[in-house]
Amino acid sequence: MKNVLIKLIFVYQKVFSPDKGFLVKFGIKKANTCVFYPTCSEYTVDAINKYGSVKGVIKGIERISRCHPWQKNNIDPLK
Repeated sequence: MKNVLIKLIFVYQKVFSPDKGFLVKFGIKKANTCVFYPTCSEYTVDAINKYGSVKGVIKGIERISRCHPWQKNNIDPLK
């Protein structure tokens, strides 16, 4: 299950991600810069690797829920 989730996140990063997706690579869209470092998808992959599928996805959802337009740039590593 862990590997399936990570592969799905990698597909998201390559195709749909506003920072790294194919629209950005072909110059159709400008890259949005994520306010967090690492990005939420990278953070979720790290969390899944460290805590397992269920807790890692929960930590990823918690991270995404903290993202909003008024958020200052943050370095937010996995703890």
